[in-house]
Amino acid sequence: MAKVEQKAPVVAEISEAIKDAQSVVLVDYRGLTVEQDTALRKQLREAGVTYKVYKNTMMNFAFKGTDFEGLAPYLEGPSAIAISATDATAPARELAKFAKTADKLEIKAGVVEGAVYDAKGMVAISQIPSREELLSRLLGSMQSPITNFARVMKQLAEKGGAAGCEAAPAEEAAPAEAEAPAAE
Repeated sequence: MAKVEQKAPVVAEISEAIKDAQSVVLVDYRGLTVEQDTALRKQLREAGVTYKVYKNTMMNFAFKGTDFEGLAPYLEGPSAIAISATDATAPARELAKFAKTADKLEIKAGVVEGAVYDAKGMVAISQIPSREELLSRLLGSMQSPITNFARVMKQLAEKGGAAGCEAAPAEEAAPAEAEAPAAE
């Protein structure tokens, strides 16, 4: 009975961590040096990702009945968990980036917004830009036509576009005059 009482707080801690998670990634950290592990933890913390090593049985208990239950088959060997509540692609992206310098780090699987992905799927997700990067790209693409339009308008004004502007009010005045007699 004492063992169950000791496990309950750990399972509760994992459950709390994954409760509002947009993504959870399982990794095999075997073979990482202390320096590599420290660097990985720092990189993940800076990206807003929680990273912790738990026993597989504890994670399995915490995953039961949640979107993360599909990770149970991947809970073999040493496992660490990376969790993000704010950016669905951050754990995969940061872990894949780190794995380029530390080939011992292996992504096992993950859940992103409720869908379970194997290691290959997580590599594909890791290539998706961050939300901020996507928003800046969108903003840039929206600003481009506006900037081009403003540039063209400025060039027209500099080349004597004022003559073209005088013709427009005359054209607008003509239809207004044409409507007035018809209304009488």
